[in-house]
Amino acid sequence: MLRRLYDFTMGLAAKPRAMWFLGGISFAESSVFPIPPDVLLIPMVLANRSAAWRIALVCSIFSVIGGMFGYVIGAVFYDWIGAPIIDFYGYTDKFDSFTQAYNEWGGWIVAFFGLTPFPYKVITIASGVTHLNLAVFMIASVLSRSLRFFLVAGLLWKFGEPIRVFIEKYLGLLTILFFVLLIGGFLALKYLL
Repeated sequence: MLRRLYDFTMGLAAKPRAMWFLGGISFAESSVFPIPPDVLLIPMVLANRSAAWRIALVCSIFSVIGGMFGYVIGAVFYDWIGAPIIDFYGYTDKFDSFTQAYNEWGGWIVAFFGLTPFPYKVITIASGVTHLNLAVFMIASVLSRSLRFFLVAGLLWKFGEPIRVFIEKYLGLLTILFFVLLIGGFLALKYLL
């Protein structure tokens, strides 16, 4: 089953409409969706290394646009949409202390977490809730998200074929590792924030 899913993703990554899927996932991940766009970015670059920079650009642009939507959720719709999302991730109790620190370190927080696999939607919504300066939010988002996706695409562009062989050889182990890191990240953040 895992091999079929991998083959499906690689097949999708090579199709013209893959950019639209990548844009949609990148947008949604920055505001409401829990899966990072890397699940499509990586196979897309591996399937077409010559398009690595265009793929990273699409991912970056839609991620920042999705981040603006997350900001609006926090600023305008927090009680209706944002609070349930924060509650879903288990951050409600610690959210007040987080917003206080956010007022002081907001730009750096956006820049740091924009580079990591941390659920970026939490940061975008928090930025809206705390009314972080929109220019600071946008600059930090553009720089961090672009750096993150262009770095991944650049590494795959440079070392593509050996990485593809490695992924295909160790697909099961890498999938387990991905989910352990994803769940571990959520748990660590629950206890750190």
